[in-house]
Amino acid sequence: MNPLDTTTVLERQLLLQLGDRLKCLRKAQGLGTVEMARRIGLSRMTLSAVESGDPGPSIGSYLRVMSVLGISGELALLAGDTMQPAPAGSAAAKSRRPRPVVQVLISADTSQHQIQDLQSMALHEEAVRLVRSDPALLQQAQETLGRWLQSGNSRSSALWLDWQDILTNGKWRKVLDRTRRAQELRQASPLVTVLPTETRQRILNEVRDLKKGIALGDVNHEAAA
Repeated sequence: MNPLDTTTVLERQLLLQLGDRLKCLRKAQGLGTVEMARRIGLSRMTLSAVESGDPGPSIGSYLRVMSVLGISGELALLAGDTMQPAPAGSAAAKSRRPRPVVQVLISADTSQHQIQDLQSMALHEEAVRLVRSDPALLQQAQETLGRWLQSGNSRSSALWLDWQDILTNGKWRKVLDRTRRAQELRQASPLVTVLPTETRQRILNEVRDLKKGIALGDVNHEAAA
């Protein structure tokens, strides 16, 4: 498996936090979704995906939203050389003063509901990626769902019927949204049953690490000094 084909839980959490921030900024500026979509030249569906932290929209879509909200300067810091090492031979490079240590601690909301939903989202995104590339796994999920439907569990039958349509027609967006219905569908999901044990454990470990907090930046600076 190519690691570039996967989205880590940390990356997913960062996108979710970015989407939440963009949505809050839009509301704080008194912009409705119709007006915001008009200003950025995107559909309301794409705007909704950006504000949901969806990895699907292009970086250009995120940039356009950030520009309208007045925070594109933050991306300029990443795109520029402000945080790069000083050029060799320069006064800054020769200075004996220690360079600033920059660290960012990333963590998920540790409330039970939030962390479980993040874990569920990550598991399902990986499962969707697998069934898209392997029809045999899709059939496996459909067979599991068929057995569940035959069991006659009335409490979950409506959700399973929805899953029947999702698996047949590839309506993955219905289960990868951040809506209440998507959360309910993930809770009654046959899709995660196709995940290999090692893949599932990797995601669970990433969620565990995120609960503790992951430091990004000069984490090894002191050790190297």
